Amino acid sequence: MKQFLPIAFLFAVPFGVYAEPEFPLTEDSKVQQNVPKGELIKFHLNSSVVYPGTFREISVYIPRQYNENKPACVYVNQDGVQWNAPVVFDNLISKGEMPVVVGIFIRPGVVKALDDKTALSRFNRSLEYDGLGPDYSRFVLEEVLPAVERLVTADGRRIVLSKNGNDRAIGGSSSGAIAAFTAAWERSDAFSRVFNVVCTMVGLRGANEYPTLIRKFEPKPIRLFQQDGSNDNNIYGGDWWMANQELERALTFAGYEHEHVWGEGGHNGKHGTAVFPDAMRFLWKGWPEPVKAGPGNNRMLNEILIPGENWQVVWEGQTAPERLISNKKGEVFVSDKSKTHKLVSPGKQEEVSMASIYSAGPEERFYGLVPSEQKLVAYDKDGKLATITDGIRGTHLTVLANGNMYVTETTAQPDGEHAIWLVRPDGSKQALDKAKTLWGGITVSTDQSLLYVNDARSHWVYSYQIQPDGTLAHKQRYYWLHTPDTADDAGAARMQIDTAGRLYVASRMGVQVCDQAGRVNFILPTPDGAVEDLVFGGEALDTVYAISGNKIYRRLLKTKGVLSFEAPSKPAAPHL
Repeated sequence: MKQFLPIAFLFAVPFGVYAEPEFPLTEDSKVQQNVPKGELIKFHLNSSVVYPGTFREISVYIPRQYNENKPACVYVNQDGVQWNAPVVFDNLISKGEMPVVVGIFIRPGVVKALDDKTALSRFNRSLEYDGLGPDYSRFVLEEVLPAVERLVTADGRRIVLSKNGNDRAIGGSSSGAIAAFTAAWERSDAFSRVFNVVCTMVGLRGANEYPTLIRKFEPKPIRLFQQDGSNDNNIYGGDWWMANQELERALTFAGYEHEHVWGEGGHNGKHGTAVFPDAMRFLWKGWPEPVKAGPGNNRMLNEILIPGENWQVVWEGQTAPERLISNKKGEVFVSDKSKTHKLVSPGKQEEVSMASIYSAGPEERFYGLVPSEQKLVAYDKDGKLATITDGIRGTHLTVLANGNMYVTETTAQPDGEHAIWLVRPDGSKQALDKAKTLWGGITVSTDQSLLYVNDARSHWVYSYQIQPDGTLAHKQRYYWLHTPDTADDAGAARMQIDTAGRLYVASRMGVQVCDQAGRVNFILPTPDGAVEDLVFGGEALDTVYAISGNKIYRRLLKTKGVLSFEAPSKPAAPHL
């Protein structure tokens, strides 16, 4: 059995016969006299945690100028050695037009058949390259780069690679190109420079969503060089030529530093090989100055975010906190089943005599849920505890200005019907909606005419109209949330509203910010990505606090949040 099969580009029969253009190589792609030649080391990676059972070949280029006492810059390429890259690197490094770069050329993984005479091996190329999510970047960072650093050159030099993302580039062609983009997108802290040739930015495994996500996310520090041709693939997964132009327009809209070269070539690496030297000059220009992000043209993002203002860690523990609560003073509390702390300043908390609180309310009251006892309780301003009602296994609640409370419930049976309850100030309660939906976060519009409840097992937020007697009508799946490739649902949790009526949803992808018409306008992850809970805090309620893993972050915004128990106010109508 052959260890590796040649990597073939996806092929489509063209509608009309065309002559493939010639793309002559420049002198930068040809061996030059008196230019120091680098060394090429090959090895096999025979095991993987990220891609179990895979076997692959990896080639490593070490420049002659490399000094083991100074960590080298890195270029990672999918599908093995391409672009005459070792020759180009020799020439450009010699001329000082790119830094000393170690090239790492990775073949896709193969799970070998137990008996190649009767069974076919499993070829992981599409899985590893076309798939979205963090797996491939994890594989490169946690498995490939450490393996490379265990190598030694022929003359005994250790290989030491820079850990700075500004010193790393990644590239490829076709599916290898989308793998490069995904690695940088997921880990822009680890890869800031991307080379893309005839990129598979189409619907094979979801990459067609990137042009939309690029427009909606806060710009990342990524510099990108694209190449494509008008005779690229147009098959079942999409139109490569149009998709790459859509990518270029999205990058322009979002404020990314990028360059592109279009031509008339097909789905191959000929044009990419010709432009590779210029691409490297562009990607490494100005190094070691860092690649910068944005600003972009997302209107809502620019209305909300403050330039230069980033997330700040204000709490970090051994375990993940459960909930954040803010009161009318803008004080922020972190609470779980047994205790509650007030966040005094970054790194400093004060324990308070309340447990299991879920929401603040008027008159300095706090409200809590005790699912094990099926109780809704309240603490007055002196910390005195009273039971409001019982018989509800509550999960989330929101308190309105008129004293009404809405509580989501879960039953002991996961597939049972879960109610949304109305609890009036006198403690009387009424089940308003029962469904097998797993209700998540709950909040109310700024004018308190609409109740929003998300479904934790889907990508929907439901909207209800609140009637004069507090009951609900006109239920509608209304807000559509983005779902990451690593999950089957958005992971929607706590929700908040700002004074403009925008909905902020904690989710697996970060804080998804929606307009009143139900559309996600932008997505704001923390440095750790997913957000499990969020509130507005600070004296002006202009700071968003978010739980992400075992940390609590905060970020100052231009906008201000609204507490559900404050007096209603009517926001301006959305742009439709």
